Amino acid sequence: GLTVACAASYFVAGMTVFDSICHSFSTIAIGGFSTHDSSIGFFESPLIEAVCVIFMLIASLNFALHFFTLKEKTIRHYLRDDEVKFFLSIVFVSIILVTLLLLSESVYRSTTALRMSIFEVVSIFTTTGYTTAGFSSWPSIIPIFIFFGAFTGACAGSTGGGMKAIRVLLIWKQGLREVHRLIHPHAMFPVKINHRQVPSEVMQAVWGFFSIYVVIFIFMLLALMLTGLDFLTSFSAVGATINNLGPGLGGVSENYANISDSAKILLCFAMALGRLEIFTLLVLFSPMFWKK
Repeated sequence: GLTVACAASYFVAGMTVFDSICHSFSTIAIGGFSTHDSSIGFFESPLIEAVCVIFMLIASLNFALHFFTLKEKTIRHYLRDDEVKFFLSIVFVSIILVTLLLLSESVYRSTTALRMSIFEVVSIFTTTGYTTAGFSSWPSIIPIFIFFGAFTGACAGSTGGGMKAIRVLLIWKQGLREVHRLIHPHAMFPVKINHRQVPSEVMQAVWGFFSIYVVIFIFMLLALMLTGLDFLTSFSAVGATINNLGPGLGGVSENYANISDSAKILLCFAMALGRLEIFTLLVLFSPMFWKK
């Protein structure tokens, strides 16, 4: 249903039937593939970009919330969900910051800066990977700042990649709890999501995922640098593949054609790890899994 609605919206906004269908599948799946080399920037249409932003955000939210919203015909589920509020908050704040940075660097004028900021931030933070402008060539810290948004990624239960917003939120809440414990050592500070206490087993699983994610990221980064790539290219290539983003920075800002075959094999493995959320694939390499 979302794909059909997305395709119809694209068509009304000015796309051809073929482009509408292709981009609707790519948008709802948060795939980021386009029928044109310049991606969404090919159309040079603020209306098409607006449609794309709306459906990228919809696809980045938990699909269970979409189900309950359609079933009960109310949006209160979105308003009550801590993960949704956290994810949309960081997207909103990031759009404001990127807009201010673009204006301070005189890259665009006011309305254009806001338009470019909205699209690129939403596209990268949801790990879709559509582009309307070469954000990797933007000055100052803007490309790095936007790129880091892909590490948080979309919400759990969505089609997006990244570590997922719920894990980042839980890690943040756990960090705050440790600070509070230092101030009041004997007090109890439970971590809660949606007004429900998070079991300790869940917190352990989140920290386990995060630690494995960091270790694998560092290993892949060093392995790519051994193939001859510079740090920025290696860092962004691993980040873009393990988070299922697509576009990177440095030598992979446009495509991955110029990197070596060994680097491509490593990045293929990183893509599989990211799509299967690491543990699923690592289980296959565990001797315990193969024991009878």
